[in-house]
Amino acid sequence: MTRTGSLTLLLLSLGALAACEREDRRFRDTPPVSNTASLVSMSALQPGLTTRDRSVGSGIDDNAWAVSEGQRLYNQFNCVGCHSHGGGGMGPALMDDAWIYGSQPENIASTIIEGRPNGMPSFRGRINDPQVWQIVAYVRSLSGLAPRGSRPGREDHMQTRVSPQSTPPAQPKPYTVPQARP
Repeated sequence: MTRTGSLTLLLLSLGALAACEREDRRFRDTPPVSNTASLVSMSALQPGLTTRDRSVGSGIDDNAWAVSEGQRLYNQFNCVGCHSHGGGGMGPALMDDAWIYGSQPENIASTIIEGRPNGMPSFRGRINDPQVWQIVAYVRSLSGLAPRGSRPGREDHMQTRVSPQSTPPAQPKPYTVPQARP
């Protein structure tokens, strides 16, 4: 190879290396807390108070590592036992646009920490805060609410639906309780 060819190849390699951008992995992120406490309205089905202080959000929806850790924790804490792999079972589905208690990160975190009536146990004291926010990021990715680049790939046992990376964003809507027939 000629000297000019080698120099050209070296410059092209350096240019390609400079253009390559890696994901910024924030392994010890904690969610930002708002300076002003605002309130999140909860359903009347909530045990205890009907409003809670709200943080600004998890801030880790765009972190692929945190979402994949949330996926691991989702399986480890046996969320699949009730919610299956997001498709629902005893617990509600997490892949659709119907969110009983809200699709915002702080609503999902509150559900995990406090639990809900009729089945969802409280994980207060069992899951630390960073892990709660990682699970929140994963749960939001199941319905396409996390940025596409941070969504995990499909696991082998989930061949029945498209990969979370290909899931179009859901348009969350309020859940309405069906009316009982007289």
